[in-house]
Formats: sequence, C-alpha cells, structure tokens
Amino acid sequence: MFVSSTYKKKLIKQEDNPDLVIFNANELITMNTKFGAPRIGKNMSELSIIDNGAIGVKDDRIIYVGTTDELISKFSLNEIKTKIDAKNKLVTPGFVDPHTHIIFDGSRENELQMKLDGKSYLEILQAGGGILKTVRETRKASLEKLVENGKKILDRMMNYGTTTVEAKSGYGLSTESELKILKVLQILNEEHPLDIVSTFLGAHAIPIEYKDNPDDYVELIISDMIPKIVKEGLAEFCDVFCEKGIFSIEQSRKILKTALRYGLKPQIHIDEIADSNGALLAAELKAIQTGHLLKSNDNGLKAMAEAGVIATLLPGTPFCLMLKEYAPARKMIELEIPIALATDLNPNCWTESMQMIMTLACYHMKLSPAEALTATTINSACAIDRQDEIGSIEVGKKADIVIFDVPNYNFLPYQFGVNLVSKVIKNGKILINND
Repeated sequence: MFVSSTYKKKLIKQEDNPDLVIFNANELITMNTKFGAPRIGKNMSELSIIDNGAIGVKDDRIIYVGTTDELISKFSLNEIKTKIDAKNKLVTPGFVDPHTHIIFDGSRENELQMKLDGKSYLEILQAGGGILKTVRETRKASLEKLVENGKKILDRMMNYGTTTVEAKSGYGLSTESELKILKVLQILNEEHPLDIVSTFLGAHAIPIEYKDNPDDYVELIISDMIPKIVKEGLAEFCDVFCEKGIFSIEQSRKILKTALRYGLKPQIHIDEIADSNGALLAAELKAIQTGHLLKSNDNGLKAMAEAGVIATLLPGTPFCLMLKEYAPARKMIELEIPIALATDLNPNCWTESMQMIMTLACYHMKLSPAEALTATTINSACAIDRQDEIGSIEVGKKADIVIFDVPNYNFLPYQFGVNLVSKVIKNGKILINND
C-alpha cells in the first residue's frame, strides 16, 4: 500500500484511533496506484474496489484502508469521534477538476441564441463576443467582486464532489488584469476549503488593442507578464490557447519556452477548432497536460503517447458549442495516452458538475463508467502534478473523499441531471452533508 514519503515515519509510529471512520461502504473505489499513475490503456478500467469497505482518517490524512471487518478488529470504534455508516453507498476519491476558468465577471447567456442561429465560436469571437466580452467585464471588476464570484463557483463545485481545482487566468489579457486574477486565485486558495492550483493563461486570446500587432502582445507576455508572475509566486503552470486564428505554433512555442525558463510547468490548449499540429508541440515541450484535442492528427497523438503527455478531455465544450464531433477518446486509450476529464468551466461552458462531465464522456466519447471515474480522479490528479497527494484513497494521502447516495460507480454517469453526493470530506473534515 502506497505511503507518502512525507508522512511515512509519522504513520509508522501512529498508535491512536482515527478521528473519523467511514465503514460499510457498498463499494469503496480506492484507485490504488499499483496500477500506475496515471492509468493508461486497459488499466483505466481497474478501480481497485473494496466491497464492504472502510477508511480511517487522522487529522487530514488517511491512516487505514480496508474492509469494515478489518477496521472493527483494528480500532475501538466507541472511542472514535466521527463515524459514518456508508451502507448501500459508493465511496470514491474526491473529484479533481484539472482545467477550469473560474475567475471572471459577467455572463454570456445571450450567445446561446447566436449558437442556435448557427454562429460558430470564431464568428462570435470576431463579433466582439466570446472571450473578448468576458475580458471587458473582468477588467472592470474589482478584486473583491472577483473573489465573491469565485467563492460561489467553488461552493457549487464542492457540493458536486470536487475537492481540488486547477484554475486559469486569461480574462485579463493585460499585465495588471492578469495579475489581479491570479491574486484572486491566491486569496481563494487561502480562504476557501478547496485546494486551487493556479495557471497563467495570458495567451488566451489576442486583446482588441493588439489585434493588428499580435506579436507585440506575445512580447508583452514573455517580457513583462511571466517575469512579474514568477517574481510574485502567483502561478505554477503556464498555458497557451494554440489554435487557428488565436496563437500560432511559433507564438505558442515562444511563450511556453520562456515559461519553462522561468520555472513554470507547461500546459497547452490544442486542436479544438482545427488541426494546428498542437499535439506535436505538446509532445516536443513535454507538456504535463493538453486540453480539447478534437482535431489532433494521429502523428501528434502518437507523439503525445511516447512523451507521456496527459490528454485532458473537455466534453462539456463541444456539447455547449453544439458540435457533433468530440475528442477521439477510444483512439487515445488504444494508443495508451493518459486521459483526464475536466469541466472547462467558463462563461461559454458553465457547469460545476464533474458528474455531468462523466455522463457526457460516456455518451459522446464512449468511455466506460470505470474509465470516466479514473479520468476524474487519479488521472486528473496527475494532470496537475498532485498524484502523490490526491486522486486515490491510500494510506498517507489527503483525506479527500466523496460518499455518493448510490450503490455502485455505474450510477455516476447513468443517473444524470441530479446531484448524487451524500457527503464531501476535504482534508478529513465533512464539508457537505446532504443526508
């Protein structure tokens, strides 16, 4: 059984009872890392299930994983402060959402009719909508207003079972506004119970003031934004929207190589609208994760598999854009590309529910329920480089756990449009109790 090296010595000496136990779980999905992290190929279906499972938690860490009978024989339950009977329920690791854009102001509900009228993503953008509309609203918003907006979104995410979130900037597109957004994320990470991993996405779109000289904006990113963000310690990752009509392969490479020199880890949005050979760039730079990949060619996908780049698939986005094409998940699994799933929460794809994302992944990308659950837990943790701390239920890891009011994991994508969460436990504390 995996034990985090940071806590191994402490755990060996631990003789006290747990503070909290969960027992009688109909299915306990552990996602034990003996099958790899991330899981690839056929191992994506290996969930490491314990029937009649039990968990023991001390402070914010898991100290016991096994059966209920073993738990009862090992600990004196009468002395345990918090006991949760999970009879007829499903217990899983907390969802990890590895690709979101949660900090913005305003909304774009009017664009739904534009989509119904046949307008494409780029047509809406060129008409002054899309990202550019959100940029205008977000630039005007105060830091306090953005913190308030972010807390509301994080509260809803938590209620649906998410315990860790990757969040990007990208609705500022100026040094001042990008720094503001990343400071909001820093405040939220300190004040909100969910863990937030920050990503700099100044290269989300070309701002209107640079529409005639986009290379000058690229220069602003690499010579001004990145150095200041790194100096203030505001981001761990750097992302670029590498896409036809947005940032070219050459511009994306320049930005991400600069980010690497400054110590930021690379991510990249690729091949959502057209095949730009973004997958080859992701493999070349050994990006930790990529997003979208609807149009990626086979050579690029094979290169990603060889480089171990994680494909973070975002089925909510083509759903909201009313596209018939989704990312080729089955081909990726055959190529043994690691797959994660994320909400891509943003004003164009506004959902806080990873449960809904699992449903879309199964119905539109043909993932099995087991593969979808793997992609929202251990593989998503790998996509933000947190696999040693979260994403599975193992001794030494954070006690980030969700109890669902269903008997087995197949229900998660099957019963959709409702919230199936019974309880959410984050860092060993019950944050959501819907019973």
